[in-house]
Amino acid sequence: MNQPDPNAVERDVMEYDVVTVGAGPAGLSFAIRLKQLNPELSVCVIEKASTIGAHILSGAVIEPEPLDALLPNWRDNPPPICVPAMHDEFWLLTHKGHRRLPIPPGMHNQGNFIVSLGAMCAWLAPQAEALGVEIYPGFAAAETLHDESGAVVGVRIGDMGIAKDGSHKPGYTPGIDIRAKVTVLAEGARGHLTKRLIKQFKLDADSDPQGYSIGIKELWQVPEDRVTPGKIVHSFGWPADNEVYGGGFLYHLDKGRIALGYVSGLDYKDPEYKPWEAFQQWKNHPLFEPLLEGGTILSAGARAIVTGGYQSLPKLEMPGALLIGDTAGLLNVPKIKGTHQAIRSGMLAAEHLVASQLSPQGFDAKLRGSNIMAELKKVRNFKPGFKRGLWFGILNSAWETVTGGLSPWTLKNKADWCSLDKVGEHESPKRDYIERKLAPRDRLQGVYYAATEHDEDQPVHLKVRDTSICVTRCAEEYDNPCTRFCPAAVYEIVQDEAGKRLQINAANCVHCKTCDIKDPYEIIDWVTPEGGSGPNYQNL
Repeated sequence: MNQPDPNAVERDVMEYDVVTVGAGPAGLSFAIRLKQLNPELSVCVIEKASTIGAHILSGAVIEPEPLDALLPNWRDNPPPICVPAMHDEFWLLTHKGHRRLPIPPGMHNQGNFIVSLGAMCAWLAPQAEALGVEIYPGFAAAETLHDESGAVVGVRIGDMGIAKDGSHKPGYTPGIDIRAKVTVLAEGARGHLTKRLIKQFKLDADSDPQGYSIGIKELWQVPEDRVTPGKIVHSFGWPADNEVYGGGFLYHLDKGRIALGYVSGLDYKDPEYKPWEAFQQWKNHPLFEPLLEGGTILSAGARAIVTGGYQSLPKLEMPGALLIGDTAGLLNVPKIKGTHQAIRSGMLAAEHLVASQLSPQGFDAKLRGSNIMAELKKVRNFKPGFKRGLWFGILNSAWETVTGGLSPWTLKNKADWCSLDKVGEHESPKRDYIERKLAPRDRLQGVYYAATEHDEDQPVHLKVRDTSICVTRCAEEYDNPCTRFCPAAVYEIVQDEAGKRLQINAANCVHCKTCDIKDPYEIIDWVTPEGGSGPNYQNL
């Protein structure tokens, strides 16, 4: 007979039919659709950010059809930032020049809308609550709960008030156990619970490794006469070299606001590459710098983007739980769009669970047989083609477009962590970087615009399993790339009396997960800090 653990913490328990982890577009759309179909179900959505939308960052130009299906009258009361797409431009950049190119077929945006995805989620949340969904911001799911058979039966919210040394502070509060008949993971890219469950249930046994990019974004206020609301600009070329999958976007909003950002594929080879610096260089290109000069940054941040697509899609169901949205990996890479896929997957999951009496079984097959998967299959070879260089990627993209994705082959994906060359084996290209004039001056100032907050006296949520590697093997083989790929200057190699050591500035973290993805030794694990910690993005 098992004796009770005398050190066990007594926890409050909340019970629901369904618990959803993540209040992004997938999680909220799922909850709304579920309550539309069966108002009797008890549904709760938990979100680690301090407020709904505070951790949401995306371009974002959205296709409205899934939103039309979810909320047919949404245009009568649109999200606070919602600008009809009016004009597309596509540019090839050189060091100081630019050439306009035809718009690729997947990037025509007529009929679409430029939105702030964070503001859109904050707009969706009260509509879910009006249907009876309970939404809890500041609740960070630290681990999943399992029954004797291993099936998922809910989540445990992280404890509050734990000091850095693990002791309990005066305000210590044990996390609540939220138990449910089914748990829906909608954590976004590289969700830390999803990462564990994929490994535990071997959900990726029949798929390629997932691939990612890092997207870094800023929202600017400039004189209103410079802005053409609805104008959408994309570019590729400089400052990326032919070995880096990268490109920029600039979207004209209303009220003198401009959203802009830069995406770098995390399969890059150069250990000296700096994604944040590439974005700052891009902003200072002669095509964009005059537009921003004299303006001010309103908000800034970064996040990982799931780009593996069709061949990297894991199994989406397991006993007691299922995956939707970006945590499943549904982004359409050539369109640079995932919101419509997230909403679709949330709705499909709700419809499946209502029809199956809350059984996840069969959801994977249902999604793979849907138009969600058909869209991903058609574009499955676009991103992997760029692994052979920019120009091969462009030619391959043209071929895939002409054939409608009917190539008899499927290109393979490899894990991003294994793509780095060692410093002695890689000759960094001449980057032709220019002198920057625009803010921010460095990554720490960028962190200021992210308004990120973490209690300094809480356990470090970036777990490095063996820090001795950092000052020995990693320093020699890769020159400590974590000090460059992190957009928030979280990782530093410092010298003190004891010698060199890794310093983790965890309070800077903007929760982008790049370190968890790109570390060449796979020894960094991002876990959730206390609920409510992290960035506080405004309209990103």
